[in-house]
Amino acid sequence: MASRKSTDQPPEKKRKTNEYTLYYWPGIPGRGEYIRLAFEFAGVPYKDANDPKQFMQLFQPEHAGHPPHFAPPILALPSGKLLSQTPAILNLLAPRLGLAGARGSLLAPPAQRLGGAWAEFGEERERVLKEDETEDAEQERATVNQLVLTALDLCSEAHDVHHPIAKSKYYEEQKEPALACAASFRADRIPKFLKHFNAVLTSNPATKTADAGAGQTFLVGARTTTADLVLFQVLDGLLYAFPRRMAKLRKDDAYDAVFALHESVRDGPALKGYLESERRRPFGMGLFRHYEELDGED
Repeated sequence: MASRKSTDQPPEKKRKTNEYTLYYWPGIPGRGEYIRLAFEFAGVPYKDANDPKQFMQLFQPEHAGHPPHFAPPILALPSGKLLSQTPAILNLLAPRLGLAGARGSLLAPPAQRLGGAWAEFGEERERVLKEDETEDAEQERATVNQLVLTALDLCSEAHDVHHPIAKSKYYEEQKEPALACAASFRADRIPKFLKHFNAVLTSNPATKTADAGAGQTFLVGARTTTADLVLFQVLDGLLYAFPRRMAKLRKDDAYDAVFALHESVRDGPALKGYLESERRRPFGMGLFRHYEELDGED
């Protein structure tokens, strides 16, 4: 008997388009939000496809090609090719969107340089790297990615607080271990990460120059990168999940630069409209969850 052909249409692939399409779970910000923030900051249009029935086909080689994808977020590129894993996607997008630093962003060919973030580059927007400049550019792009990965480590640890035993079990099935994990996370891990990022911000030589902006700090160089946007989102998630602990830490001047970065990204013109819109997904039952019993001042 002939097999019945599925009526579900898989996402288009290997077809050149003029847009990016992000496949992610509906309703929660999750790991897809890090990618949205990059597009939104740069002012580059993208399509948000959040139908799980559609993108789950991308886990299968017959629909995705090689390699198949393990989980969303999955980004369909204008070339029609597909890419997954949040840091891999951001590492590819950062130069294209002008978010890989002044030198790192120049690794993208001029034709791929998109969005409003490139306005800060002036005449540099059209410049092509010389051979002897490539190593420095690659180093800057890698440094941005290094800090993205560190911030995402903090995100993962925050998630594991409410799921310390198994990702497949409900929080209520592991509540006692979660209480112990939360106490350690609040007391030790959050301060350790914030201390590191504060040191990165305050030791950045580029923000100590006259042209770096009035008191504004950046993780790399003197302009916003994907690292700044990822750290902003992680801090926003921690403020939601652990409001009492973060309020206590905010009073400690050892982390002033970290909280200043959060506020400058939140209040800056590039993201303000998006963050105040209905398109900005609220925190809830995703990576960052607020359980009152897991929060505390210490």
